[in-house]
Amino acid sequence: MRNMFIALLMLAASPAIAQDKEKLSATDLSVRVGLTFKVADAVVQKFLPAGFELNSPTAGPTKGYNFGMTFIDYLMAQDPEGKPLPPRPTVVMNIPAKKTATGEAVGVVFGGFVAQAGVPGPYFVNGPAKINVDRHTHADPDGKSIVEETWDIMADDGSALALQLQFVRGVPARVKVEAKLHSAAKPDFYRIYKIEQAADVVRSTATGIDRASKFSIKATGPRFAPLFDGAEQLISITSVPSYSRSIYVPAM
Repeated sequence: MRNMFIALLMLAASPAIAQDKEKLSATDLSVRVGLTFKVADAVVQKFLPAGFELNSPTAGPTKGYNFGMTFIDYLMAQDPEGKPLPPRPTVVMNIPAKKTATGEAVGVVFGGFVAQAGVPGPYFVNGPAKINVDRHTHADPDGKSIVEETWDIMADDGSALALQLQFVRGVPARVKVEAKLHSAAKPDFYRIYKIEQAADVVRSTATGIDRASKFSIKATGPRFAPLFDGAEQLISITSVPSYSRSIYVPAM
């Protein structure tokens, strides 16, 4: 469970194997920060399409969370032929879920933000926004590394998000996994990820880990109002300094 979460960075998912019915869509490399939260289950369930229900993890560093946000700073993206794609900063919102009929555990992407040229995104749910990212790392002579980063998102619909984070870097866990994500807007559509990454759990209420010296998040506007009403609880923070994946989609 721990490795599954770390590998997907809150894009809660289940193991999956790309077979003949899937085709390569893209490959990319990025630096990420993942946050997980707990809010009222009834609020989150409203974002799920028919045929899906909430499936919060019962163990691991994200135990009990019911929605996540992933802040993605792309370093490189390529199409199936290896041609470069625009590496636009992106914020993704997702829910750990399962299919009601089969019980299959999957992730559901229900919202996000990207520059206008990238709308509506691969899951058809991203809104246009201006995204600014600032990241600094300081390493002292003893090898202690302090990472500080800020994200400022201003969406065209008036939604705004500001994240500030500072932490002492730990030893990242290196993992390889596969995972499956569905779209809330088009539930039959999914993508399969083959991932290799190094991930560092910075804070976890379930495990007692906390190396975050600074953390603040402010989310306002129509996209965030149902989720950030003052009662939300932060469950975990995960830093991923290296995230590499191959993306497969259903073959038509």
